[in-house]
Amino acid sequence: MEKIKEINSKCTVLTVENIDTDQIIPAVHLKSIDRLNFGQHLFSSWRQDGKLNLEEWPREGSKNKILVAGTNFGCGSSREHAVWALYDYGFRAVLATKIADIFSLNALNNGLLPIEIDQESYEYLVKNTEEEITINLENQVVIIPSLNKQIHFEISSFKKDCLINGFDTIDYLLNTEKEIEQYELNVKSEVESQKIN
Repeated sequence: MEKIKEINSKCTVLTVENIDTDQIIPAVHLKSIDRLNFGQHLFSSWRQDGKLNLEEWPREGSKNKILVAGTNFGCGSSREHAVWALYDYGFRAVLATKIADIFSLNALNNGLLPIEIDQESYEYLVKNTEEEITINLENQVVIIPSLNKQIHFEISSFKKDCLINGFDTIDYLLNTEKEIEQYELNVKSEVESQKIN
């Protein structure tokens, strides 16, 4: 996964509400547990019907990394492939007034930053897609320059650390191997000390 400290990008806007995981990645494409190449199927039903016009995949160069979507984004089944498709397409953050809990957890586990924003900011971003905004993960703020506005967002310190370092859960555990080994030595030493006494 890419390290995320700060994202500077224009937004791709999708004003549909209650977008579920089957709309993000239709079930017909769930044929692999390899995270690669799902970006080409992102919102594929809507794109085929002409309801949605996204850049062709794979996207080259520095394109929009932030998706702004209608409320209750990522509802429906717990489909990790939905996050894989968004990430593989090139998105690194999703902003919405409400994001489904299970989707948020899947997103954080797979390098995608889900952020809930207020209605006023959402409406502004929908109307001003040419503005580049900043998401600063270290300070936990979304910055909208023309409004001189900073939106604070919450994230667990563990997930924040993982995203900043580009770790998934396994990477995080492997990175703490020395601390784990030291802890085990301390426990073993304490147990042996108690046996002697």
